[in-house]
Order: sequence, then C-alpha cells, then structure tokens
Amino acid sequence: MKLALTHIIVVILILVCFPLLMGADFMYWSGNFSPIALQNIENRDQVREGSSSTILFTSGDAEISADNTDATRLTEPGGDSLYTEYKLEFDGDGASKTGGSTVDFTSYDSFLSSPVPVTYVPDDSDVEVTLSVRVSNYTVQLANAGDYSATQTLTVSWFGP
Repeated sequence: MKLALTHIIVVILILVCFPLLMGADFMYWSGNFSPIALQNIENRDQVREGSSSTILFTSGDAEISADNTDATRLTEPGGDSLYTEYKLEFDGDGASKTGGSTVDFTSYDSFLSSPVPVTYVPDDSDVEVTLSVRVSNYTVQLANAGDYSATQTLTVSWFGP
C-alpha cells in the first residue's frame, strides 16, 4: 500500500512540476564580454577597431540597450578622449535563428539609445552577440598619448507582451 501511494505522489509531482519547469522563462548572458584591447593610434588619421562576443540565452523576445554616459567614451586619466563608436551584431537574424539586425557603428552617446530587438525563434534559445568598438581622433584634433579606457554596459530585458 505504501509503495503504490508513493508512486502516485511521484506521478502527480511529475505531472504538475514538469510542465512548470519546461515552460519557465529565462534570459541571461553566458558571461561578460572579454576586454577589448586596441592597438595604439600612431598617426592623426588612424582608426582602430576591436570586438568581443558572448552568448545571450533567452526563451522569448528581448531587447538590448546600452549605457550612453561619458564612462563609455575612451578617456585617459588626464581627461583627454578619443572619438568612440560602438557596433552590435548577432549570429542570428530573428527569422531562421534567434537574433536581430546589426546596429552599425554609432557614437558612444547615442549607441542603442533606442534598444535593439532580439527576436526569439523557438528551439533556438541562444544568440552570439558581438560588441565592436571603433576609435579615432576627433576631427582637427590630436589626442594626448597615454592609456585610454572605457566601460560599456549592455542591458537585456523582455520585449513585447
């Protein structure tokens, strides 16, 4: 009698809990983007680019926004800065694989000011997201020599109903 009752309880738990677990919504990054190290700018008109990728896991449509503050502009400790732009790419287009449209290089202070949608495609819960940075001197200016740094923060949130 006890054995049969135990089996019934286990079956009920499986029937109740399994669908809840399978239908659980999730959205998370696999980790941080690795730091992007750029080569030195060696002349006034030189442009440098670099990129880093990570995986976004999601079970539904999402959107990604970015920090547009001065912390995202490459600046050296003395306050001199470089013209800083960011770009975002996905390994999926949101039609056949989870992903979205490329956001071309945009100035740090307006990059993703309107969040970019990430469209979820059933049975494809991950998308590789690539963040690129491009830097140069401002027009008719020459930045001081030194080490420049910036921190870009991307935020993912649910999108849609």
